Amino acid sequence: MQASVFVGASVDGFIARPDGGLDWLPVGGGEPHGYDAFMATVDALVVGRNTYEIVLGFDAWPFGAKPVFVLSTGTLLPAPGGAVVERLSGAPAEIVSRLAARGVGHIYVDGGITIQRFLGAGLIQRLIITRVPVLLGQGIPLFGAVPDDIKLRHVATRSFASGLVQSEYHLGDAADQTPTALW
Repeated sequence: MQASVFVGASVDGFIARPDGGLDWLPVGGGEPHGYDAFMATVDALVVGRNTYEIVLGFDAWPFGAKPVFVLSTGTLLPAPGGAVVERLSGAPAEIVSRLAARGVGHIYVDGGITIQRFLGAGLIQRLIITRVPVLLGQGIPLFGAVPDDIKLRHVATRSFASGLVQSEYHLGDAADQTPTALW
């Protein structure tokens, strides 16, 4: 199974304000930057409960009918109509194994702690990070402490008229693969 991250971060490395706020992101994502093409390759999403609750506050459910697996040991807030949401818990390797057994081939991993846990477990093969030209000074970091270096292979970097700068990296076995940039 392939696990990828597609995330926006401030230049100083935060993915949200301390309260989870995303008001600093460009409205509507700014100009097209590969998100739709990326989502077309994804079978399901794996997100943390905090990310799920933030997304519930959006004007519209952004994931359509794609299955969204929310990592939580507690009860989830109700999903909007048409959303396919399921609660899961367990270690990242266990989650990947269970989803692979269900025929899921490519997951989009999202949410600060969830990304950090999957990276720490060596389960992410592809990172696509879009830097937004803003310094927040504090917030929820994209990366936390790692026990060992995580080697990345740079695939491509692209800049956009709005000032967004997007870089793609491959990790682990994916580092030996041919680049498959979105542009």
